[in-house]
Amino acid sequence: MSFIDEINPVNALIVGANRGIGLGFVEKLLQDDRIAKVYATSRQPESASDLIALAGEHPGRLICLEMDITDELQIVEAVQKIRIQVDKLHLVVNCVGLLHEDNLQPEKSLKQINSENLLRYFQINSIGAVLLAKHLLPLFRHGERSVFATISAKLGSIGDNQLGGWYGYRASKAALNMLMRTAAIEYKRSCPKAFIVTLHPGTTDTRLSRPFQGNVTAEKLFSVERTVTQLLAVIEQLQEGDSGQFFSWDGSRLPW
Repeated sequence: MSFIDEINPVNALIVGANRGIGLGFVEKLLQDDRIAKVYATSRQPESASDLIALAGEHPGRLICLEMDITDELQIVEAVQKIRIQVDKLHLVVNCVGLLHEDNLQPEKSLKQINSENLLRYFQINSIGAVLLAKHLLPLFRHGERSVFATISAKLGSIGDNQLGGWYGYRASKAALNMLMRTAAIEYKRSCPKAFIVTLHPGTTDTRLSRPFQGNVTAEKLFSVERTVTQLLAVIEQLQEGDSGQFFSWDGSRLPW
């Protein structure tokens, strides 16, 4: 039985919900009658047209919030707005991630390493997630099962790294895995029913992966809907002892 079946009502938060996997999670959760409220964040809510349209279709059930996870004050303000309405969350999925933007591209060799780009990778892929864990903790301090999942990447596995390259992305995702595993240990003390996990979604057909899909076979390129369905299945089937672990989209554990 899914842990969601054990709880009524279920409150969810999707961080980075304006497009891609985040928007897919919002759409999927709104189809589920077990979910009472869905909070959805984006850096610029006014330009998140698909999210705004969904909010119009689900007034009072889908609440859009502004949040840039590189700005701790914005995280604090968004969490305060949630706490005015509800005193607990049961499902949080952090979908924010950076692989490329403007002049920032994955490095193919050491000569392409740039300290500003490295800092940008860590700021978005690593630090933002642990700031979320810091400020969301009070909303997990309750007696019902709950999950805080963050989208990581198999490329962040040190043990699985056979090809090299992509220094900033790999290192920032490895740091994310360590930060969330460490947070899981602390959460266990004050929120014993909360699970913290990092998830590899597989290669999903989104703007993030589009420039790098050339070598991906059709059966390994997932639609957003398929990715969300697979990750929700992993989340719903978490067992005792799974908090602090790193899972692939098929539920298998990945090496650190």
